[in-house]
Amino acid sequence: MIKVSPVILCGGSGTRLWPLSRSGFPKQFLCLEKNESLFQQASLRLARIKSNDFQIFSPTIVTGEEHRFLVHEQLREINIEPEAIILESVGRNTAPALTLAALSAVDKNMDPVLVVTSADQNIIDSDKFTYSVQTGIMEANEGSIVLLGIKPEYPATEYGYIRTKFSNGKDTKEFSTCGALPVIEFFEKPNLENAEKYLKEGNFFWNAGIFILKASVWLKALENLNNDILSATARAWKKKCFRWNIRSTEFK
Repeated sequence: MIKVSPVILCGGSGTRLWPLSRSGFPKQFLCLEKNESLFQQASLRLARIKSNDFQIFSPTIVTGEEHRFLVHEQLREINIEPEAIILESVGRNTAPALTLAALSAVDKNMDPVLVVTSADQNIIDSDKFTYSVQTGIMEANEGSIVLLGIKPEYPATEYGYIRTKFSNGKDTKEFSTCGALPVIEFFEKPNLENAEKYLKEGNFFWNAGIFILKASVWLKALENLNNDILSATARAWKKKCFRWNIRSTEFK
């Protein structure tokens, strides 16, 4: 049985979609199309990743101190009790937030597969998302770091790109049994000329910013590649001055 821990990165300063989105009520807490907010939709999507092969834990939420009550209330509305809400006094983007979630799992003597998503994504096809995440979990359980990519529909310059090994569906015999593609390179937001080139080559995907990996794999990779982030985050985690566990409803 593969242990799976959903992680929702719920940062955001409210600068986008202003004036609907504000610092005290950023866009992930807005209901844009449905009756649930983007954050609630993300929580429900992850709750649906079920399989006889998986043990799915309640989600871990990483958010800012100023949004802790919003997170708690919106989860209560959809009957989801989080494993933990980890509060950041200052947002430091994805790597430290993911590290906090990994350290939280390790503290509980677990090494689950972390399914890490942001709280403000709008995903239309939930069935395809579920299948892709389930596929990624199987790969990650073997020690891989998995990213979800989106097949480009136009030469977008506002997204990052992932370059994979295969082009236009060729050499599919080399795919893993789960159908995952080896990643060769990452590209930040390109100019229009390069975006058009990526689209023609056929082996580029938009980077969805969704990661699937074991907690231990992430911590080891960070130790090898950017130990400064790991050391600083580990020191902060050791103090546990910002962690609010909803199960005990007390600060630790």
